[in-house]
Amino acid sequence: MADTPLRRVAVLVALIGAEAVADSCAALLRGADPTDPSVPALAWFGGSSEVSRVAKGLDLGDWPRVWAARGLLHCYRPVAAPAVVDGLADESWRVREMCAKVVRAHEIGSAAAALHRCCSDDVTRVRVAAVRGLATVGESEDAKPIRDRLDDEDPTVVAAAETALRDLSRRLDHDV
Repeated sequence: MADTPLRRVAVLVALIGAEAVADSCAALLRGADPTDPSVPALAWFGGSSEVSRVAKGLDLGDWPRVWAARGLLHCYRPVAAPAVVDGLADESWRVREMCAKVVRAHEIGSAAAALHRCCSDDVTRVRVAAVRGLATVGESEDAKPIRDRLDDEDPTVVAAAETALRDLSRRLDHDV
């Protein structure tokens, strides 16, 4: 079986439990030290190559937070919602994008206002993830930031916004 993030998180859940995994992901997402012994080995989230990078003391940049958010895609608990919402304002576009994906996957309604800002992010991938997230958790008043993306310079964002508006209308059972 391939070594994938889903598989690694599933194994870690079997070893220490879903609550501990979600708590660790939330802590890493909030910037916990990835070498802290109270946080499961970063390799569980980022892959075995990260073990040597951590051991050598190399700067991992935003990757621990990205991997933590990705871990929450596969092992989410509501107590992690504040860390995910805060992650939507992270300095790293990778973290913002992954947090928007977590919002969508786990229907974190408290993230709607933060997704508004992400809809106008400088990075295309963040804008796409944000409009998709709003389609899942938004209400009628959340349609405006999606509609604003219909004039986006990137056709990928425009297509995502069109789909998001249809999905939001269908979910709310009225035109938005």
